[in-house]
Amino acid sequence: MSRRIASAFGQTGLPCRVGGFSYIEALVATFLVAIALVPALESLHSGIQAGSIYAANSERYQRLDAKIEEILASPFSELEQAADTAGGPTFIIDSYSDAPGTDGRRLVYLARYDGDNADADGDPFTGVDAGLLWVKVQIEGSPAVVESLTAR
Repeated sequence: MSRRIASAFGQTGLPCRVGGFSYIEALVATFLVAIALVPALESLHSGIQAGSIYAANSERYQRLDAKIEEILASPFSELEQAADTAGGPTFIIDSYSDAPGTDGRRLVYLARYDGDNADADGDPFTGVDAGLLWVKVQIEGSPAVVESLTAR
């Protein structure tokens, strides 16, 4: 026998174990990697979904912030008149809200506000303070809301 072939056999002429992985070891390793890969890919999928949800929410709140800044930039006397005309915090102010049928319509609410609760009833919309208004902007059909107070 040649030297190369002889080295693969032991002294007795029977085959001896040569270094490396067996077929079963390779299959077990592949199976373990495949099992670990499933949750890793699911976590990547969740991360990608979270990114798109964050982008949508971020855009929504930027639109709300832009609208409330636009309203707060209006003269206080106009806001006060609109709040008095509305008649309460549950009525939409059409002149400041987006047009009906607009996608992602922003609804605006204005009301006088009881900041010091002088009447002690716990309702911020009764016993109102002069020169204090409550402003709320909400995207129609969405829980996204921004509220603020403005003073004369």
